Amino acid sequence: MSQTFYKIWIHLVWSTKDRELYLHKEIRQQVFEHIKEKAQKEGYHLDEIDGAADHVHCLISLQPKFSISEVVNKLKGESSHWINSKQLTKTHFAWQGGFGAFSVSESDVPTVRSYIQNQEEHHRKKSFAEEVQEFLEAYNAEQFSED
Repeated sequence: MSQTFYKIWIHLVWSTKDRELYLHKEIRQQVFEHIKEKAQKEGYHLDEIDGAADHVHCLISLQPKFSISEVVNKLKGESSHWINSKQLTKTHFAWQGGFGAFSVSESDVPTVRSYIQNQEEHHRKKSFAEEVQEFLEAYNAEQFSED
């Protein structure tokens, strides 16, 4: 058998530079739609995307041929260039360096999808910093340096 079988779900999270509140409600959906379109053009299955004024969550199913770092860097790089070319923010837009990538089991996909869809409600109760800390603890996450 020479076929490759896979199902790799990843919950990606990244923030705006210095967690600036760039992604105002007026532009947020436009930015998220653009990221989803870019993902599709690259051959990534971006199942869900949402976030708040200072960060983005994506649920993505990746083929084994794609590197997580490559995927995130393409989505972040191209979208920041697009945001600036469209002058969607009053000042120069940039994403923070780095990101969070967390594996998701098939059985947890509906829960993660719902979590991502409800970001606005979720962040009425807790800050992005609190959310990040919870992720790091829940996943016993390790820090990775590409340097």
